[in-house]
Amino acid sequence: MAKKLGPPIFLGVFTILAIIFLTGGGSDDKDVLRQTFTVDAIYYDSGYVEISYVDKSSQSTLVVMEILGMDETFQKTYTDSSFVEIVPFPTIPKYGWSIHPVVLEIDHPEFGHIQLKTEIHLQNEAPPTIIYSRT
Repeated sequence: MAKKLGPPIFLGVFTILAIIFLTGGGSDDKDVLRQTFTVDAIYYDSGYVEISYVDKSSQSTLVVMEILGMDETFQKTYTDSSFVEIVPFPTIPKYGWSIHPVVLEIDHPEFGHIQLKTEIHLQNEAPPTIIYSRT
């Protein structure tokens, strides 16, 4: 008696397509975003965080930056394509920097609404991965 191969083949194809979709394969435009936008947040022992943002296309029309997880969320709005912001941060957080993500909401005429998320890191550490998102 012959085995039916339809369901296992369908399941395999479905699984491969799901993996491609979830990992951003196929229509991934994140490379363009990575080449255009950079953000870094460095903690200095003297008690502050330096956050820098650069839009290499110089087309950002509005950038809203937030540092989450603080007693009072830090939020500031910029109309430039690059900036450096110094934010007082007297101590290193007990549970690590991941509880204070830096989030940028960017309006860009070519790419639309972009979101960047990164974490603060110590001066002598490699920068963490930046998460890019388009809505």
